[in-house]
Amino acid sequence: MTAHILATLLPVFLISGCGAAYRRFRTPDIRSLNTLNMELFVPLLVFAVLADRQAPLADYAWLAFAAAAVVLGSGLILWPLATWLKLDIKTFLPPMMFNNTGNMGVPLLVLAFGEAALPAAVVIFIVEMVLHFSVGLYMINPRTSMWHILRMPIVAASLAGLLINMSGVLLPGWLLEAMHMLGGVSIPLMLFALGVRLLEVDFSDWRTGLLGAILCPLSGLIIALPLMWLLPLNPLQTAVLLIFSALPPAVLNYLVAEQFKLAPQKVASLVLIGNLGSLIVMPLILAAAFTWVYAPL
Repeated sequence: MTAHILATLLPVFLISGCGAAYRRFRTPDIRSLNTLNMELFVPLLVFAVLADRQAPLADYAWLAFAAAAVVLGSGLILWPLATWLKLDIKTFLPPMMFNNTGNMGVPLLVLAFGEAALPAAVVIFIVEMVLHFSVGLYMINPRTSMWHILRMPIVAASLAGLLINMSGVLLPGWLLEAMHMLGGVSIPLMLFALGVRLLEVDFSDWRTGLLGAILCPLSGLIIALPLMWLLPLNPLQTAVLLIFSALPPAVLNYLVAEQFKLAPQKVASLVLIGNLGSLIVMPLILAAAFTWVYAPL
């Protein structure tokens, strides 16, 4: 299990390290890369995952509800603490709510529990992404109109993908394959862009990053643990929810901060230190989840 965890986590830091190493010798136009990622590659990834019907939403309704509760509940319980500590809500709170489901959670779940975990992993990924680009954007700018949100490529792609998934329409395999290939560019590109920003991270604010590394999984677990007992989830779904709740901040938080000019260096620090902290947290959570799934067998 330790080898599987390291095999999943270490590539995240290796790709980011490549971005940091490249930045020492070149100055890439990272804003243009991030814009391309947000407007093309990430929307294609979300649409492709939904449209090929790998996410049977009706069978995972309670898990989807629990995932949404973890995301929103984390923000609710940390908001008063962030206000009391005089932290910038727009910079600090979103990374605590929206975690690294895409480029850590999904592969980690499949590595731990096999292909049987893929539908559940896709469902929580969709929930997290839809909330990130609806509630998350409203938090950043409350004046953001609903029409503006719906016009964003990633939101439009989510709605279109959900419509196709629920209608039962089957898209041609060659079209889905092309979308999967283009969408697959988004995750390493996000990690590489994060690495480029690492050299600009202000580590004098490491205390905030360390605080985030503790509060992100802790707040998620506080919400998830009661739901694991109260909701009618099967053992595998329970394990998926446990792992989801303890994931570190998503790299996408940095991408959004970059696009909206919300102190991207500070957000990069939160993401970096939070993901470093996951090297300690995730082995413990995975061990507990593995026991939860297989103990009853």
